[in-house]
Amino acid sequence: MSRPRTATLRTWLAPASSEQGVITDPGVRRLVVTEILVVLTVTLGLSALSSALSLIEALLQPVPLNQQQVALNAPAAQVDLVDLALQLARVLQLVGWGALAAYLLVRAGIALRQVGLDGRRPGRDALGAVGLAALIGIPGLGLYLVARSLGVSVTIAPTTLDDTWWRIPVLVLSAAANAWAEEVVMIGYLLTRLRQLGWSANRSVLAAAVLRGCYHLYQGLGGFVGNLVMGCVFGRVWQRTNRLWALVGAHTLIDVVAFLGYAALSGKVGWLP
Repeated sequence: MSRPRTATLRTWLAPASSEQGVITDPGVRRLVVTEILVVLTVTLGLSALSSALSLIEALLQPVPLNQQQVALNAPAAQVDLVDLALQLARVLQLVGWGALAAYLLVRAGIALRQVGLDGRRPGRDALGAVGLAALIGIPGLGLYLVARSLGVSVTIAPTTLDDTWWRIPVLVLSAAANAWAEEVVMIGYLLTRLRQLGWSANRSVLAAAVLRGCYHLYQGLGGFVGNLVMGCVFGRVWQRTNRLWALVGAHTLIDVVAFLGYAALSGKVGWLP
């Protein structure tokens, strides 16, 4: 007899058991907490503070929120090659954030394969990435359009870069770098470290998802809610599958479609602001 679907779903939604033990030594625990705070301060935690301040400033403006625009990939210089160099520097910064988190895990004795950064299952990771991208990306676009129509989200321009020879490669690199930084720091690193501190799986996922939503507050309420949901889904998927590459791939696909789709369709379709 097959198991009821509700029981199967309940089993999948429950976090998998972990082989990594909880750190009990008080001195080591203090060092881990300090490490987490430092990593978040220099990476996405500081971005959350800046994002919240940006939203406060936007709300204080006389212009309604949905009539204000935020560009995700904007020109950084007037000279073409200088702009290219600055765009690549931003990509490198994001790669560095993810690399820092991965390095600290290795230094702590946690092999990257333990968080799913290995090449054992490329086909399965790719399929998982496509499925997750569809699961999050399509409803996410709908949520953004609804939030903007309700006046609780700014108008998001995924790119305002000029139509130069390097625009598409830079947008793809930016998408991949964003995905690498966010998923390695917020999922692979943060959830692993919180687990070592004895946090429950649900508490860890919720905390990481709230932080993910906070550093997207510059987009308005829609950006916060959409990324909160994305963080919860990605966190639980990782806890169940332990495949981080699938999350990096899914996030990259979502951003690539958003960046290149906007570049191709902006001004040509009426439903796209």
